[in-house]
Amino acid sequence: MATVSLLDVGKTFPGLDTPALAGISGSIESGIITGIAGPDGAGKTTLMRLMAGLLRPDSGGLTVLGREPLTAPELRLRVGYMPQKFGLYEDLSVLENLTLHADLRNVTGKERTQTFERLLAFTDLHRFTKRLAGRLSGGMKQKLGLACALLGTPELLLLDEPGVGVDPISRRELWKMVHELADQGIAVVWSTSYLDEAEACDSVFLLSQGSLLFSGKPKDLTSRLRGRCLHLGGVEGRRRQALATLLCQPEVSDGVIQGRNLRIVLKDGAARPDPSALDISGPAEWKEVAPRFEDAFIDLLGGGPGGESALAASMQPRAEIRESLIKAEKLTKSFGDFTATDHVSFEIRQGEIFGLLGPNGAGKSTTFKMMCGLLAPTSGRAEVMGIDLRRSPARARERLGYMAQKFSLYGKLTVRQNLEFFSGVYGLSRTRQRQAVDSMIESFHLKQFLGVTTDDLSLGYKQRLALACAAMHEPDILFLDEPTSGVDPLTRREFWNHINGVVEKGVTVMVTTHFMDEAEYCDRIGLIYQGKLIALAPPDDLKADVASAALPDPTMEDAFIELIHRQEAS
Repeated sequence: MATVSLLDVGKTFPGLDTPALAGISGSIESGIITGIAGPDGAGKTTLMRLMAGLLRPDSGGLTVLGREPLTAPELRLRVGYMPQKFGLYEDLSVLENLTLHADLRNVTGKERTQTFERLLAFTDLHRFTKRLAGRLSGGMKQKLGLACALLGTPELLLLDEPGVGVDPISRRELWKMVHELADQGIAVVWSTSYLDEAEACDSVFLLSQGSLLFSGKPKDLTSRLRGRCLHLGGVEGRRRQALATLLCQPEVSDGVIQGRNLRIVLKDGAARPDPSALDISGPAEWKEVAPRFEDAFIDLLGGGPGGESALAASMQPRAEIRESLIKAEKLTKSFGDFTATDHVSFEIRQGEIFGLLGPNGAGKSTTFKMMCGLLAPTSGRAEVMGIDLRRSPARARERLGYMAQKFSLYGKLTVRQNLEFFSGVYGLSRTRQRQAVDSMIESFHLKQFLGVTTDDLSLGYKQRLALACAAMHEPDILFLDEPTSGVDPLTRREFWNHINGVVEKGVTVMVTTHFMDEAEYCDRIGLIYQGKLIALAPPDDLKADVASAALPDPTMEDAFIELIHRQEAS
């Protein structure tokens, strides 16, 4: 018998024209990891809550372990649920959170002691039992959430987007733990908008706008694109312009930058475009590569958003500046006895995308904030456009735009009010302010949401608005702190179209990300660990540095993890 059975399950919420779920059918088996994948608003969380017994379906049939969730209270002890938003108490310690959840699940006495010992060892949280949950890193928070969901040894484990905001090392550790649970016979459901995570599942339900697009093994979907996924190597000069040109061709379904190559997905039956006929310079050559699940998903939706950026089209080209626009010299920041950033130095040239990577708690956000002028260094120098941020932070901020990691707009203000407020903060007024606001409304398709408060926007539109507010004064430098965290692949493509487009106009970009494929869109990467800059090079050079006989073709994630392991061993 299937652990979960779904038959034409539908759910509609009051006030919405379209259903959250429309006729979902399928089954979830024990002993495997089943992915619930799809973009923001696809219906993933609604489906998880139905299985958890927190919502009632409007139509169709749903059983969990042979029972209807809402009429079988005993399922509460047989189902573990880790919600999307951190569902623990941040002002309680790790041990206090475990104790509270053990009380809720009737885990008492000797069983509680043994279970705590097992879960703390399993998640490697033994050393942190007295630490407040709110002071844990992103990866440690997810481990604690997983431990609380596992109290009582559930037969069904529901994990709603556990990988959001988690660095590659912590994510790999989470996957190892979850695989161990599946091997014990537990039915694991992992929802995600990250399609590399979906590809790692044994089976997957792929949702879009409440409808089921595909169910089955990930390889059954990716195999449909065999022969259509290509690298274009040997492109010289402006790779981003070459990508934009290719994305406008009728043969092309989707494309991104991947290190020194352009990764292109052709439409079914289409021939390879001739680079020389498109004025793409260099000895460009096509090479077939293995399709990815993300390639298949975007193709299933009819392709990506193309290569044009209305934001970039509205910007004036920047005058060429030969000197580096961003400089960090022995940048150091200490909080008491703790050094978050330790003598970090780098320079960023005009029109370059510089990626700042590192595990949670490595010091990259501290470094990032010092480069924006939001945090004063303890020692060293941070400079943008020749302006010392310690001496003239306000003057420097006039030349840059900043999109914060945690959504920084005003939730109770409408979209228009946020645009008008931030345009004023950046010094725009009167005619120029009205023109900038109108331009952002047009560029980011915000017209239908102007009267909507930010709190009521979907995550994708919140991120669009945040980027609009950061870019509306046409800054010379954009600081983007995890700008696409949690958003779906199509929205990520749209964001990078804007980023690539403004870089072509001479804007300089510094970005942090936990997406290793996004790291490959950057010209160079600085990898920070334990406050120190441990690597600084183009993505392909970092991958080449860790290549070996055992790992001849490493991914960016492999390079990230190997470089950190080397640093730990040194």
